[in-house]
Amino acid sequence: MTTLGQNLKINPDRLWDSLMDMAKIGPGIAGGNNRQTLTDADAEGRRLFQSWCEDAGLTMGVDKMGTMFMTRPGTDPDALPVYVGSHLDTQPTGGKYDGVLGVLAGLELVRTLNDLSIKTKHPIVVTNWANEEGARFAPAMLASGVFAGVHSLDYAYGRKDPEGKTYGDELKRIGWVGEEEVGARKMHAYYELHIEQGPILEAEGKQIGVVTHCQGLWWLEFTLTGREAHTGSTPMNLRVNAGLAMARILEMVQSVAMDHQPGAVGGVGQVFFSPNSRNVLPGQVVFTVDIRTPDLAKLTAMRARIEAEAATICEALGVGCSVEAVGHFDPVTFDPKLVSSVRSAAERLGYSHMNIISGAGHDACWAAKVAPATMIMCPCVGGLSHNEAEEISKEWAGAGCDVLLHAVLETAEVVG
Repeated sequence: MTTLGQNLKINPDRLWDSLMDMAKIGPGIAGGNNRQTLTDADAEGRRLFQSWCEDAGLTMGVDKMGTMFMTRPGTDPDALPVYVGSHLDTQPTGGKYDGVLGVLAGLELVRTLNDLSIKTKHPIVVTNWANEEGARFAPAMLASGVFAGVHSLDYAYGRKDPEGKTYGDELKRIGWVGEEEVGARKMHAYYELHIEQGPILEAEGKQIGVVTHCQGLWWLEFTLTGREAHTGSTPMNLRVNAGLAMARILEMVQSVAMDHQPGAVGGVGQVFFSPNSRNVLPGQVVFTVDIRTPDLAKLTAMRARIEAEAATICEALGVGCSVEAVGHFDPVTFDPKLVSSVRSAAERLGYSHMNIISGAGHDACWAAKVAPATMIMCPCVGGLSHNEAEEISKEWAGAGCDVLLHAVLETAEVVG
């Protein structure tokens, strides 16, 4: 195989310009993006990405979940492709880089290979996974989950957004239902570049995170049923207060996470009160508990304790309690050979690096069930993500893409 020297790098200005151009689609209200999955903005972003890929000579395939696969052929027609990618959908108040960097870095990788007339034995496929965020249609990583056989297509199509619209209907509405069976593709390997979404790399002064593992996760959706009543005229001892039960559960989740330190987190980011009136005690409260850890035993124990103690809390207050698991994946150990390729690429390029565990879930977690997979991370300012103020530098993005380029070329095998 051709030796890859440290002078082989992507064009960071071109990558940055692509990021900024994509950010113009589905702008947020505070400098970020609101390009939620299967919205008109998502469809527009997909079309822009498609046009860029076709200009770079890539051929598009789309599966029945709406995931886009853009292929650069290899020299061996029998060689399985190396996949790179992430997602273009965002949170309602999302940043310009979460997910998007991984997709457009894949495109920049291809553009660089075209510029230098570099051929690979294995095809390279740049992927835009549908509905990674799960902000509109839970659970997160929905399309890659169907691809990996974790969810059925019928289950995914039936997922509803807060307005009751289904994934299947909205996918048809925006015109992105593909013909490919989901999961029919076979992968030689999968790489995903992503911003860290945490503060460790910046705090340690490292340019590259070599991702060895991904935390496991449970999303537990609680529905608490109380009794609507006037907040001023209902005596305290006669209340069936679902809001109070929620508050005690939130405090309990904090205690459970702290009792499982180190390496465990838990919290609540979404709450719906009904009827959500200032002077009416809620008759129903729906909220989602998010717990994560790279230790499977801890993850299992945390879930069991939270569900048991929540039931006790609600029983004491006379509040009904039901729980539905709306998102889950076990901790992931990424492929050691691909991890080594990432580390070697960073060393060859002279970029400072460290091993890191991903605190967030990614499409790579499901890809790892069907193929060797790993991730690369770059820092983000203050560790801030899922926020319109999310920020990275052109240099961080370029370094991450350089490492991606070298690792992918080692796996895809340069010809000539």
